[in-house]
Amino acid sequence: MPRHLCLSRVQLRYADGMVLHTATSGAIPVLDELRLTAHESGTLAAIGATRINISYLSGVAPEELVENCLAVARALDWRLPWHHLTAALDARFPALPAPARMLFEMAATDGAARGANVPLAVHLGGAATAAIATNQTLFHSDWDTIIARADAYVARGFRDLKLRVGLGPIAEDIARLQHLRHRLGIEARLSADANGRWHLPQILPVLTQLSATNLAYLEQPLVASAWESTAQLAASSSVPIMLDESLADEASIARLIATRAAPYAHLKLAKLGGLDRLVRAGRRLRAAGFGVMVGQMNEGSVSTLAAAHAAAAITADLAELYGADGLAADPAGLLRYEAGSLHLPPGPGLGVAETAEPGEILWKEDA
Repeated sequence: MPRHLCLSRVQLRYADGMVLHTATSGAIPVLDELRLTAHESGTLAAIGATRINISYLSGVAPEELVENCLAVARALDWRLPWHHLTAALDARFPALPAPARMLFEMAATDGAARGANVPLAVHLGGAATAAIATNQTLFHSDWDTIIARADAYVARGFRDLKLRVGLGPIAEDIARLQHLRHRLGIEARLSADANGRWHLPQILPVLTQLSATNLAYLEQPLVASAWESTAQLAASSSVPIMLDESLADEASIARLIATRAAPYAHLKLAKLGGLDRLVRAGRRLRAAGFGVMVGQMNEGSVSTLAAAHAAAAITADLAELYGADGLAADPAGLLRYEAGSLHLPPGPGLGVAETAEPGEILWKEDA
């Protein structure tokens, strides 16, 4: 059966003008994504996606990722069965950057799940689910905007909120957390993410104040390489510490298990390079007694759904799936966020039934 393949570049924006802004990303108003689609007999047979303007995390420039993905698309044997494509990918491109590998591995896994006529979570060894609870994030902004967004999330049933910190004085961050805790009430789940911008001497004197805000966790408080200092902080803090940027590959997963530097791990497809690696890492961590959150990089519907199915497959303790909430448009369709959860579309694979005309077409091939 012939396959019609297309690699395209899509620009996604939020309808209300929201700008992604963390301590490491800076202000990012547009999500720049690559999409790979395959059609067989006029029907969508596989889809994958990756966001490329994430050099603050990946260390790889967007145009370099485009060239990586074009090289792979032109070199792979697209006549192979979907369940053989990932092995072929790794054999031909063993050093592919994680965001590029993510694109092709996701499409291959989606294609295999569709071929088996099962949801992706089931194909990954888990159970199908209709909805997954997710947090929402409060990006760096002026205080009035943060409060307005927090109130809007709560009104929609989202009571798990994470404040981005680390862009100003730590005293200001703590004051904002105290204000949010008072406003949201003790029953709300509140957390903070410093994206590695705090320092141990800053934090130790204010641990009592942090504890008083009843944070569910403090994410990546120290620079990614500060394993020993992170372990010292985790041992001193009543607020659980979660690692994110520190967990950039399978070696760092092994290091966390060996050192037990923090009790929680945040796993992302863009860091690990694919569903297979994320699911394997998540199961290893959960078996070793760590709390696991599966998240995403503020991505469109395709990558967000992939992360959701991975979270369901490993029964993750927490999920961070807000990235596609509020998009103005997406060729793969908009997702439904309601009552504190992301609702997954039914159907095999990722559940994406079809896509609209893509943005800029970079490559096409019939195989």
